[in-house]
Amino acid sequence: MIDNKQLPYFKYHPNPIETGAFTISTPITCDCCKQQTSVYYTNPFYSANDVEFLCPWCIAGGQAAEKFNGEFQDYCGIEGISASPEQPDSIHFERQAIDELVLRTPGYRGWQQEVWLSHCGDLCAFVGYVGWDEIKDKLEFFVDLDRDCEALHAGKEDLPKYLRNNGSCQGYLFQCLHCGKYRLYFDCD
Repeated sequence: MIDNKQLPYFKYHPNPIETGAFTISTPITCDCCKQQTSVYYTNPFYSANDVEFLCPWCIAGGQAAEKFNGEFQDYCGIEGISASPEQPDSIHFERQAIDELVLRTPGYRGWQQEVWLSHCGDLCAFVGYVGWDEIKDKLEFFVDLDRDCEALHAGKEDLPKYLRNNGSCQGYLFQCLHCGKYRLYFDCD
């Protein structure tokens, strides 16, 4: 059993237990390392292989992505990246940052295609799932909430009416690792 080890730290998803990326439950066997663990990944993993359970250590070390030729985040879903990691659009990220996100960071579960936001020339950290109630007291701490809404063809004035945590319009909160400001992505079912 490998659960007595400290959970690895994920720079771009620092609280994966709180966000539900990992489940803590009855021990299972990790499909990658074949060790028993009661902490395992439950969010998207893009692979042609049938992978049911992954432990945090196989994700953090990159063994899961390598063994199953998989990704935890689609390159196309990273803000500022085009269809392939070799051809960035307008934003330049260090290759190490992209690899860390795609190959060694637990993802999040969206209604549609998950999108990973960026700011200050780096990828942001995923903070969690939010609705209007969770962000209304943080509005002054956003980079530019109007711009985030416009990018999704909505207005900030629509958020109190539609944005609900676990609702039909789900928000995903990100935080810049450099300036500490928030960014919002949302989609609908």
